[in-house]
Amino acid sequence: MELERKFAGAGASVSLTEGHRIEGYASFFGQTDKGGDVVEPGAYAASLKRLGAAGGRVRMLWQHDPREVIGIWDEVVEDGKGLRVKGRLLTDVSRGREAAALIEAGAIDGLSIGYRTLRATKDQSGRRRLAELELWEVSLVTFPMLPEARVGAKGEAPEARALRDLAEAFRGAREALARD
Repeated sequence: MELERKFAGAGASVSLTEGHRIEGYASFFGQTDKGGDVVEPGAYAASLKRLGAAGGRVRMLWQHDPREVIGIWDEVVEDGKGLRVKGRLLTDVSRGREAAALIEAGAIDGLSIGYRTLRATKDQSGRRRLAELELWEVSLVTFPMLPEARVGAKGEAPEARALRDLAEAFRGAREALARD
């Protein structure tokens, strides 16, 4: 199985607080994403437990690039809403400084998870119900799955939304072609 990526659902956001500390929801339970997947409550529990027991941690990456570690997630927990993350951007790393500046300016504000599906079923609507995931990383990203999955989103111009949706469609098509 290969690593999958999922952009956070509606209402997900990351916020910059206390200098270079960030927090937000990387995933929400029960929400259908554009790919037709729904993350079930408890989907991350076993993975987080295994990581903790092994002394491992979920990585903070830039745009899902494993060569671009930009910080540390100090807290990755499931709560009643979804997967909540809190961490620190490492500003001694050039990309970490850039990420902090971009978040502060409002130029980037999305979160996305990188994972492997361990258990899933299909429901009557054809949606994939993700029951158990092996969580590898949570990335800061430019294009989250839904427009609401942004930090401090304030009324967005329709042209900007159209360009973002077009970029997302191209990304999805490129990934689909790569799988075939």
